[in-house]
Amino acid sequence: MSALHIESEADFDKLVLQSDKPVLVDFWASWCGPCKMVAPEVEAVAEAYANKAVVCKVDVDAQSQVASRYAVKSIPTLVIFKNGKEVNRVVGYRPRKDLSALLDTVL
Repeated sequence: MSALHIESEADFDKLVLQSDKPVLVDFWASWCGPCKMVAPEVEAVAEAYANKAVVCKVDVDAQSQVASRYAVKSIPTLVIFKNGKEVNRVVGYRPRKDLSALLDTVL
């Protein structure tokens, strides 16, 4: 299973805040170099955690209201949600082992 793309605030609320599994959200933009570097890492985590967690991507240009709701100032910003609440956040490129370790703390 690959990362889900958030297309609206309603999508975000349904897929992230109402999820019964932990969620890793990648806030990114198409023009962002580090975002392009982290994208395959995020996809690998989505595959590896397909039955245990949800992985979503939020394009900050298309969904600026969601990005500002979570005070995303720099991208990529990767946020872990559990039970609808933010529990962890990292900014900048991280390899998949780091992203997996973040998810493991909430599983």
